[in-house]
Amino acid sequence: MTRQQSTRTELARLGFADLTRSRELLDEFDPEILPAFAGAADPDQALALLSRLGASASPLLADPDAAARLIRVLGASSGLAEFFARHPEHLDALAERLDRMPGPEELREDLLASVTDVAGEAAWGALRVRYRRHLARIAAWDLEQPDPLAAVDSVAATLADLAGAALDASLAVARRSLTFPAEQIAATRLAIIGMGKAGARELNYVSDVDVIFVVEATGSLGTDVALTIGTRLAMQTSRGIQDLALEPALWEVDANLRPEGRDGALVRTLESHLAYYDRWAKSWEFQALLKARPLAGDLELGERYVAGVAPKIWSSASRENFVESVQRMRERVTEHIPAQDVDTQLKLGPGGLRDVEFTIQLLQLVHGQHDVSIRQRGTLPALQSLADGGYIGRAESAEFSRDYRFLRLLEHRLQLARLQRTHLMPTDPDSLRILARATGVQASADSLVAAWQRTKHEVRSLHERLFYRPLLSAVAALPEEGLALTSEQAKARLAAIGFTDPGGALRHIAALTSGVSRRATIQRTLLPVLLQWFAEGADPDHGLLAFRRLSDDLGEAYWFLRMLRDSSGAARQLTHVLSASRFVVSLFERIPEAAAWLEHEEELRPRPLEQLLEETRVTVARHAGDTDAAALALRTARRREVLRLALAGILGFVSIEELGEGLSDVTTAILTGVLELAHPHDDEFEFAIIAMGRYGGAELGFGSDADVVYVTRPTGASPEGAAKGAERVVRELARLTEDLRLPLELDLGLRPEGKNGAIVRSLDSYRAYYARWSLTWEAQALLRARGVAGSAALRRDFEAMADEVRYPAKITEADVREVKRIKARVEAERLPQGADPSRHLKLGRGSLSDVEWLVQLLQLEHAGSVPALRTTSTLGALAAAEAAGLVARKDAVRLKEAWILASRARSALTLWTAKTADVLPRDSRQLEGVARLLDYPPGSASRLEEDYLRTTRLARQVFERLFYGAPLRGPSTRG
Repeated sequence: MTRQQSTRTELARLGFADLTRSRELLDEFDPEILPAFAGAADPDQALALLSRLGASASPLLADPDAAARLIRVLGASSGLAEFFARHPEHLDALAERLDRMPGPEELREDLLASVTDVAGEAAWGALRVRYRRHLARIAAWDLEQPDPLAAVDSVAATLADLAGAALDASLAVARRSLTFPAEQIAATRLAIIGMGKAGARELNYVSDVDVIFVVEATGSLGTDVALTIGTRLAMQTSRGIQDLALEPALWEVDANLRPEGRDGALVRTLESHLAYYDRWAKSWEFQALLKARPLAGDLELGERYVAGVAPKIWSSASRENFVESVQRMRERVTEHIPAQDVDTQLKLGPGGLRDVEFTIQLLQLVHGQHDVSIRQRGTLPALQSLADGGYIGRAESAEFSRDYRFLRLLEHRLQLARLQRTHLMPTDPDSLRILARATGVQASADSLVAAWQRTKHEVRSLHERLFYRPLLSAVAALPEEGLALTSEQAKARLAAIGFTDPGGALRHIAALTSGVSRRATIQRTLLPVLLQWFAEGADPDHGLLAFRRLSDDLGEAYWFLRMLRDSSGAARQLTHVLSASRFVVSLFERIPEAAAWLEHEEELRPRPLEQLLEETRVTVARHAGDTDAAALALRTARRREVLRLALAGILGFVSIEELGEGLSDVTTAILTGVLELAHPHDDEFEFAIIAMGRYGGAELGFGSDADVVYVTRPTGASPEGAAKGAERVVRELARLTEDLRLPLELDLGLRPEGKNGAIVRSLDSYRAYYARWSLTWEAQALLRARGVAGSAALRRDFEAMADEVRYPAKITEADVREVKRIKARVEAERLPQGADPSRHLKLGRGSLSDVEWLVQLLQLEHAGSVPALRTTSTLGALAAAEAAGLVARKDAVRLKEAWILASRARSALTLWTAKTADVLPRDSRQLEGVARLLDYPPGSASRLEEDYLRTTRLARQVFERLFYGAPLRGPSTRG
């Protein structure tokens, strides 16, 4: 490669487009500055402008940091380059890095100083030059930030402060230029109120500065004279900023937001302003006043203006049709965009800045009537306050904030380029490439466009969901017009968003919001949000009814009201679980205080078994002598912990494996407690409970039976006496665990001889039975046997005995054929009549049974030689089989996916219906409820069905190949 080729390659890598021209221009400069062009948005422009500046830039180029700073500014802004070309003496503004943004007073003092000793028109020229010097420093700071999105707020606030300082300096010049008597000018107080982005301290690089002028006469000066002088001051102040002169205008001073707009007086007294807003102002004018702030001039007068209009702003939402009028105004703004600009408008178009701003302002005006915390001027602070107050979700707030900053960043870079007011995205590839480099957050034109389109979609979606939130207008008027929610329009809107019984919903709403209690006030304010969240759930009607009952149960509980008001995440989670699960609602009716857990994620984590057992011991000790009271306390604790796990499962805080372990631990805790009540002493016989099936594997789901077997061992009594005593314990266990609210079915079907066998046996009896009579299925059942309660020694001895049966050194072909025969029989006989085998979650094709039987066959075959297979966990054994090379990775993945999906769907069915069911429903509403609990988006019933059928079909293929089709492997071939 030649040196010329090498140079061209390097230039291309740095971002140059015109390689020939760039090589020629670079000959003028020290090669050491070349790497600095990598940080320029447009390296070609930066180089050309640097060449134009010539020797005046030499002092900066001698310092690598200053050179990089200058090149970044030139590459991003030809407008600032033009300023430096006119005033090269101000290039030193970039000599030092700006460590922090200057404050408003610092800027005001500096700009006032720039005009202090300058007379006439020259003073305004000096002001504009000084302003642009500061602008260059702000831009340089902005362009070198590692996170430009995070810098947007500081840049916008400083630009607003700079605008206020410029108005103050121009006003000072105006006061000197008037021909009125000096004492009259001095007696005329003029406040300049910042509106829009200037008032909110979120100004752009080049933006109209919206203002309102307020005048006041002091001393003996008459009001008419003060109005005349104030008007001249306002005109001259604006002229100094925006009229044509040798130094270009800064921006337009826009006073069209004043009373009566362009047709109204430019300057009014405070009293005149307030009178106008009392009598004539339209709804949009109060929306505009949200951002009013004393910006320049007499700040004390400005503060009185802001204080005077504030009550009018925050009562405006109660006006008739206020919300609809704001919504229509936003629509009119969109309608007036030229057709050719709609798709490229950053500010006014769909998904643009105005969507964010209008949404937030409307929510502020509606909810700010009663909540002072959201009375913020700035868009982002207001958004944060709305999220903090629960009026929008924290996720929505974070998404809106991120999108708003991204759009503002694009707007800043576009305006900085030529120091011209623009809100249109470029469409040509070169301009998009330069803009992508300027933002520092996108690497290419394509990625920038993709990010912008994604942002527009997100913003528009959030805007439509929040800005047009159903019942917002009715709730805005509710404090004065409580019957507004009984209108047919309200019913229609409720029906439109998913409520099947709008009339019933309105009755619940009325019950929740009637009266003057603190609870009613907060719920009246929050209902627009809550209703939308309920509407997003699978059963909005049931969710709203459950919320009403929960609110009635908790009454004026401070923590509940505070949670609703201040914790949007918790409130949203509450609406989600109430509209998603009848199972949860039934438990909430007994344990309403559990709603407090939603504020703290750690409260929704499964409690460790040790902690549960400690609570069990304390409960039994506290109720010593009162068995029934102790059992009731244990059953209540079980309900509480199951509710905790249900909430965690619905909200996605636990995996299906963690859920299975948690539910198994809760079952172990209650069985440990009731066993201590039923058999408090071990002096006659030992007693232990052995978990079997899914309980033994720590894989319980909601609604699962607890498969157990009971074992005893005489210690002091005769074998006959011990047997009778053990039977009494079993009967007492059944009585003490009986719970109609949350049944606990202790299933003994896996005991020796099944339903025909003894309900409890001694360890010796078990050992003798398994040695002489055990069938293959009984050895298979022992694969998940695990001691959970009672005598620790007896549990260990039982498990040791079970190991001899379930982990044989070898297994005969006849035994393997028996396992396969029984599995085929189960498929043929145990599946309920008429049930679709492809939809049965437990016994269907590719479902739980297929995975578990295959894994258990592998354990029977190989656990004798592969110790890792000696586990009661289905997934644990499957992983061990894969690690041992007994199951291929792809097959193991398919089996695991099917087992997890079937397990999740089975629990979801119970959560949704509060009934135990094993068949994937066909009814679309039921299927939708299950899908939503499995984290599918709305309208995904058919998608869940397709996913389940596909996943289990693939798992069935693996099962049939490995279970029925493969020959025996390893040790089994020697049986």
